[in-house]
Parts: sequence; C-alpha cells; structure tokens
Amino acid sequence: MSIHKKQDVKKITTHQLQEMKNRGEKIAMLTAYDYSMAKIIDGAAIDVILVGDSASNVMAGNETTLPITLDQMIYHATSVVKAVTRALVVVDIPFGYYQGSSGEALRSSIRIMKESGAHAVKLEGGEEVKDSVKRILSAGVPVMGHLGLTPQSIFKFGTYSVRAKEEEEAQKLIEDALLLQECGCFGIVLEKIPAVLAKKVSSMLSIPVIGIGAGPDVDGQVLVMQDMLGITQEFKPRFLRRYADLNAIVSDAVQHYVSDVKAKDFPNQEEKY
Repeated sequence: MSIHKKQDVKKITTHQLQEMKNRGEKIAMLTAYDYSMAKIIDGAAIDVILVGDSASNVMAGNETTLPITLDQMIYHATSVVKAVTRALVVVDIPFGYYQGSSGEALRSSIRIMKESGAHAVKLEGGEEVKDSVKRILSAGVPVMGHLGLTPQSIFKFGTYSVRAKEEEEAQKLIEDALLLQECGCFGIVLEKIPAVLAKKVSSMLSIPVIGIGAGPDVDGQVLVMQDMLGITQEFKPRFLRRYADLNAIVSDAVQHYVSDVKAKDFPNQEEKY
C-alpha cells in the first residue's frame, strides 16, 4: 500500500509553483533541517521545504546565521532530501560561500546539488549578487532570491527591524526584485517589509513571491518550523503564529519520563524481555 501511495505522490517542481501563482493558489513553505521532521511535514503536504541557514540559530545555537558552513548546510540538506517524496527542497547558500565571486557561488551551488540531492538554492541580495545568480543558473541550477531583511547582512543593518520603510530602500527592493526575475530566478522570498510594498512587488512580478512578515498579499508564506511549532520561545515577532506549543509538550513528557525512572516505574513488567 505504501509503495503505491509513494508512486501516486505528485512531486512539486518550480514549474508547478509558477502554475500555482498563475491560478492564485497560495504556496505553503516551511523550514526543516533533519530527516524525522522533514518526513512529517512532507507527509502533511507542504509545498516547499527550505533547508535554511536558520539552522545556525535553531539547530546549532548560534546568535546569527553567519557561522554555519557549507559542509553543515549540505549535511542538513542531505538528511532532509532523504525524507521527502513531494516537496520542492530549497537550500540556502550560507554566508561567505557566494559573495566572493560568481565562480565561488557556482562551486557552492554545485556541491549542494550533487552532494545533497536538493532541487534548488537560495541566496540573499539583489544587484550585488546578479553575476552569481546568472552563473548558477547557467549551470542549470534553479535559484530563489531573498530580499528585504537579509539576516546574513545583520551586522550591516545593525537591527532585525522592518526593512524598506523609506522610499529609497523600497525603490531599490522593487528594482532588485525585477532584476532577479529578469536573471531567471524561479521565485523570491520577501522578509519583514511593509505589507503594501510586498503586495506591489508580488503584483509586478510574474514569478512567485513568498513572504515572511510581508503581509497576506503575496503568493505564499514561509516560517521557521521550530518557531511555528512553539519549540523556540524567545523569538516572538509580530508575524509569527504559533500552531502548537511543543516546548511545553516535550518538557512535560521528559519530566514524566524522569519521574517514572526515578520511581522505578519504568520499565514495568510488560516493558521488559
């Protein structure tokens, strides 16, 4: 039964995401970094799984996304790809592995695709990464852009506050979005920008626009899985909706386990050989 079910699954492709935008169907996207969780969310019919450099924060405990390496991203991506039968898997190229030159960007992308089996890569920036985007695309690797709040540039911004509120920055974001589309990106993530601007960009572009903290008038939404499941507790931006409180559930289960072990109640007669 499971074999037939697996064969019947319709694989999400960049072409299908484009069709979803064309017919007004919203795209659902979440992050994942390991086999077990990727298997659950893929089975729950998520459209896109982002192996985000947010793994630096939620998996490795770093304060920013900057420390994570290409090898670490490939490790996470490989684990996710093994679990997936339906979703499109997009992998972030981490900080320092595409900014140096377009050749470096291409080498990083090829490593991700060859070693993990992922379906696409994502990188941050507009005009400044144009050559890298074109070079990666020339090798046949699909590219997703990322504009607005770009966490890899956090020390330049100095804050995680809303981007593109001023006219000049908003205009640059529009120009960058159009440029990324012209270069051949199959989609763009807009992070933490005014909803009015996100709506404008989404309507101007023919490719899908995925928002995180960018309001409802885009083509899809993305959240970090640990945030939306309530595993992380400290991060509480306005755009985050928690769909569960796994922090409390897991904590309660562990406390119960500890209590049973201490009380010599686990394992019981039925649980031993």
